[in-house]
Amino acid sequence: MGKHAVGTPKWISNKIKSKGLQKLRWYCQMCEKQCRDENGFKCHISSESHQRQLLLFGENPAEYLSDYSKQFEKGYSDILKRQYPGKRVHANVVYQQYIGYKEHVHMNSTCWVTLTSFIKHLGRTGKAVVDETEKGWFVTWVEKDQEQLEFEKRMNKKDKMAKDDEERVREYIEAQIQKAKAEEKNTDVHEATELIKGEDEVVKLELKIQEKKLKEESEKKLKNVFKDVAKTDKKKDGKDGGDSSKRKMSALEEIMAYEKSRKKMAKPSDEPETSDSAAPWLIKGIVVKVVAKSLGEKYYKKKGYIKELVDDYVGLVVMNDTGAKLKLDQEHLETVIPQEGRDVKILAGKYRGETAELRKIDTDKFSGVLKLDSGDKITLPYEQFSKKYQP
Repeated sequence: MGKHAVGTPKWISNKIKSKGLQKLRWYCQMCEKQCRDENGFKCHISSESHQRQLLLFGENPAEYLSDYSKQFEKGYSDILKRQYPGKRVHANVVYQQYIGYKEHVHMNSTCWVTLTSFIKHLGRTGKAVVDETEKGWFVTWVEKDQEQLEFEKRMNKKDKMAKDDEERVREYIEAQIQKAKAEEKNTDVHEATELIKGEDEVVKLELKIQEKKLKEESEKKLKNVFKDVAKTDKKKDGKDGGDSSKRKMSALEEIMAYEKSRKKMAKPSDEPETSDSAAPWLIKGIVVKVVAKSLGEKYYKKKGYIKELVDDYVGLVVMNDTGAKLKLDQEHLETVIPQEGRDVKILAGKYRGETAELRKIDTDKFSGVLKLDSGDKITLPYEQFSKKYQP
C-alpha cells in the first residue's frame, strides 16, 4: 500500500501519531526508523533493507559504535555548553532534554550501557566535573572549550621545546669555553731554568724505557737464532738424505701414472677437457635442470629446455610443467642425463653442437659413452652433454 498524499486526513492523522518520543524497543538505529507497535517492528526486521544494513554493520561493528558514541557525546555536550555553562546540574535533566529531540542517537547504540558510565567518561576525560550525591549524579561543564585546551597543550609543548633548545645552546657554549681554557693551559710557554739542588740531595734518573727496548731486542735475536738453526738443519737433511727425495719422486710418479691412465680411457680423437669452468656450454634445443634455490620451490629442481640464447652464457628457458619463460645464467642450470639409447647433444669439444646417441652410462666415473652419426664412440663427462629436446 502506497503512502497517503500530503494534506489528506490520513496523512494528518499519521503525523499527529508520530509526533513526540515513542517506545525505544520499536526503534531501529541502523535504519533510523521508529515503528509504532510490535507488529510493525517485526515486519521491518524481516525487510530486505534492514538485512542489508545488518550486513554493513557486521563488516565493521567497531566503526559504527564509535561513530554513534561520538554523535551522542556531542549532542549531550552541546546542551551542557549552551544551557548550563559553568552550572551544576543533574545529569538526568540534561539527558531528558537530549532525548526530547525525536531523531537523537539512542544510548543503546553507543559503547556506554548506562548514563552513569557516560558521566564517568566525561569526568575521566576532564570535559566536565562530576560528583555523586544521594539524589544521583551531578555534572558541571568546564567552561574551557576543548579546542582551547588543545591549544594550551600545544603552546606548553612549544615552550618546553624552546627551553630545551636554549639549554642545549647554553651547554654547547659552556663546553666551548672549557675547551678554549684547556687549550690555553696546554699552550703555556715553559722556560728553561737552572738546576738548583741542595748539598745532600742526589739526582736519580730512571731509564725504564731503554731497559724494555733492550729486553725486546735480545728476545728477537734469540728467536732468530733458533730459526736459523732449524733452517740449516733442513738444508742438511735435504742434501744428505737421499731417501726423502726418492719418496717425493715416487709421489710424483704416482700422479703422473694416474694422469696417463685417465687419458688412456679417452680415444686420441677426443680433445682434452678444458679446465675453465666458466666456458659457455649452453646450446639451443637441450633439456636442462634449474639448480638455483633463490628462484623458489616453484622452479627449483624443475626441468625445461633452451628455446634460444640471449648470449653465450644466458639462455631463455621454457619450463616443461608450467610453460613459464625464464632468462637464466648457465651457473643456475645443469645438464640432464637421459636413459641409454636416447639422443643427446654434445656441449664441448670439437663435436660441440652435434647429436649423438647415449650408449652407456658409467656412474662410477660420472661419464657416458656416446655414439656419433659417423659411427665413432667417444667418452665424455656428464657436464659435456645433455638430453636433446624433442617436442
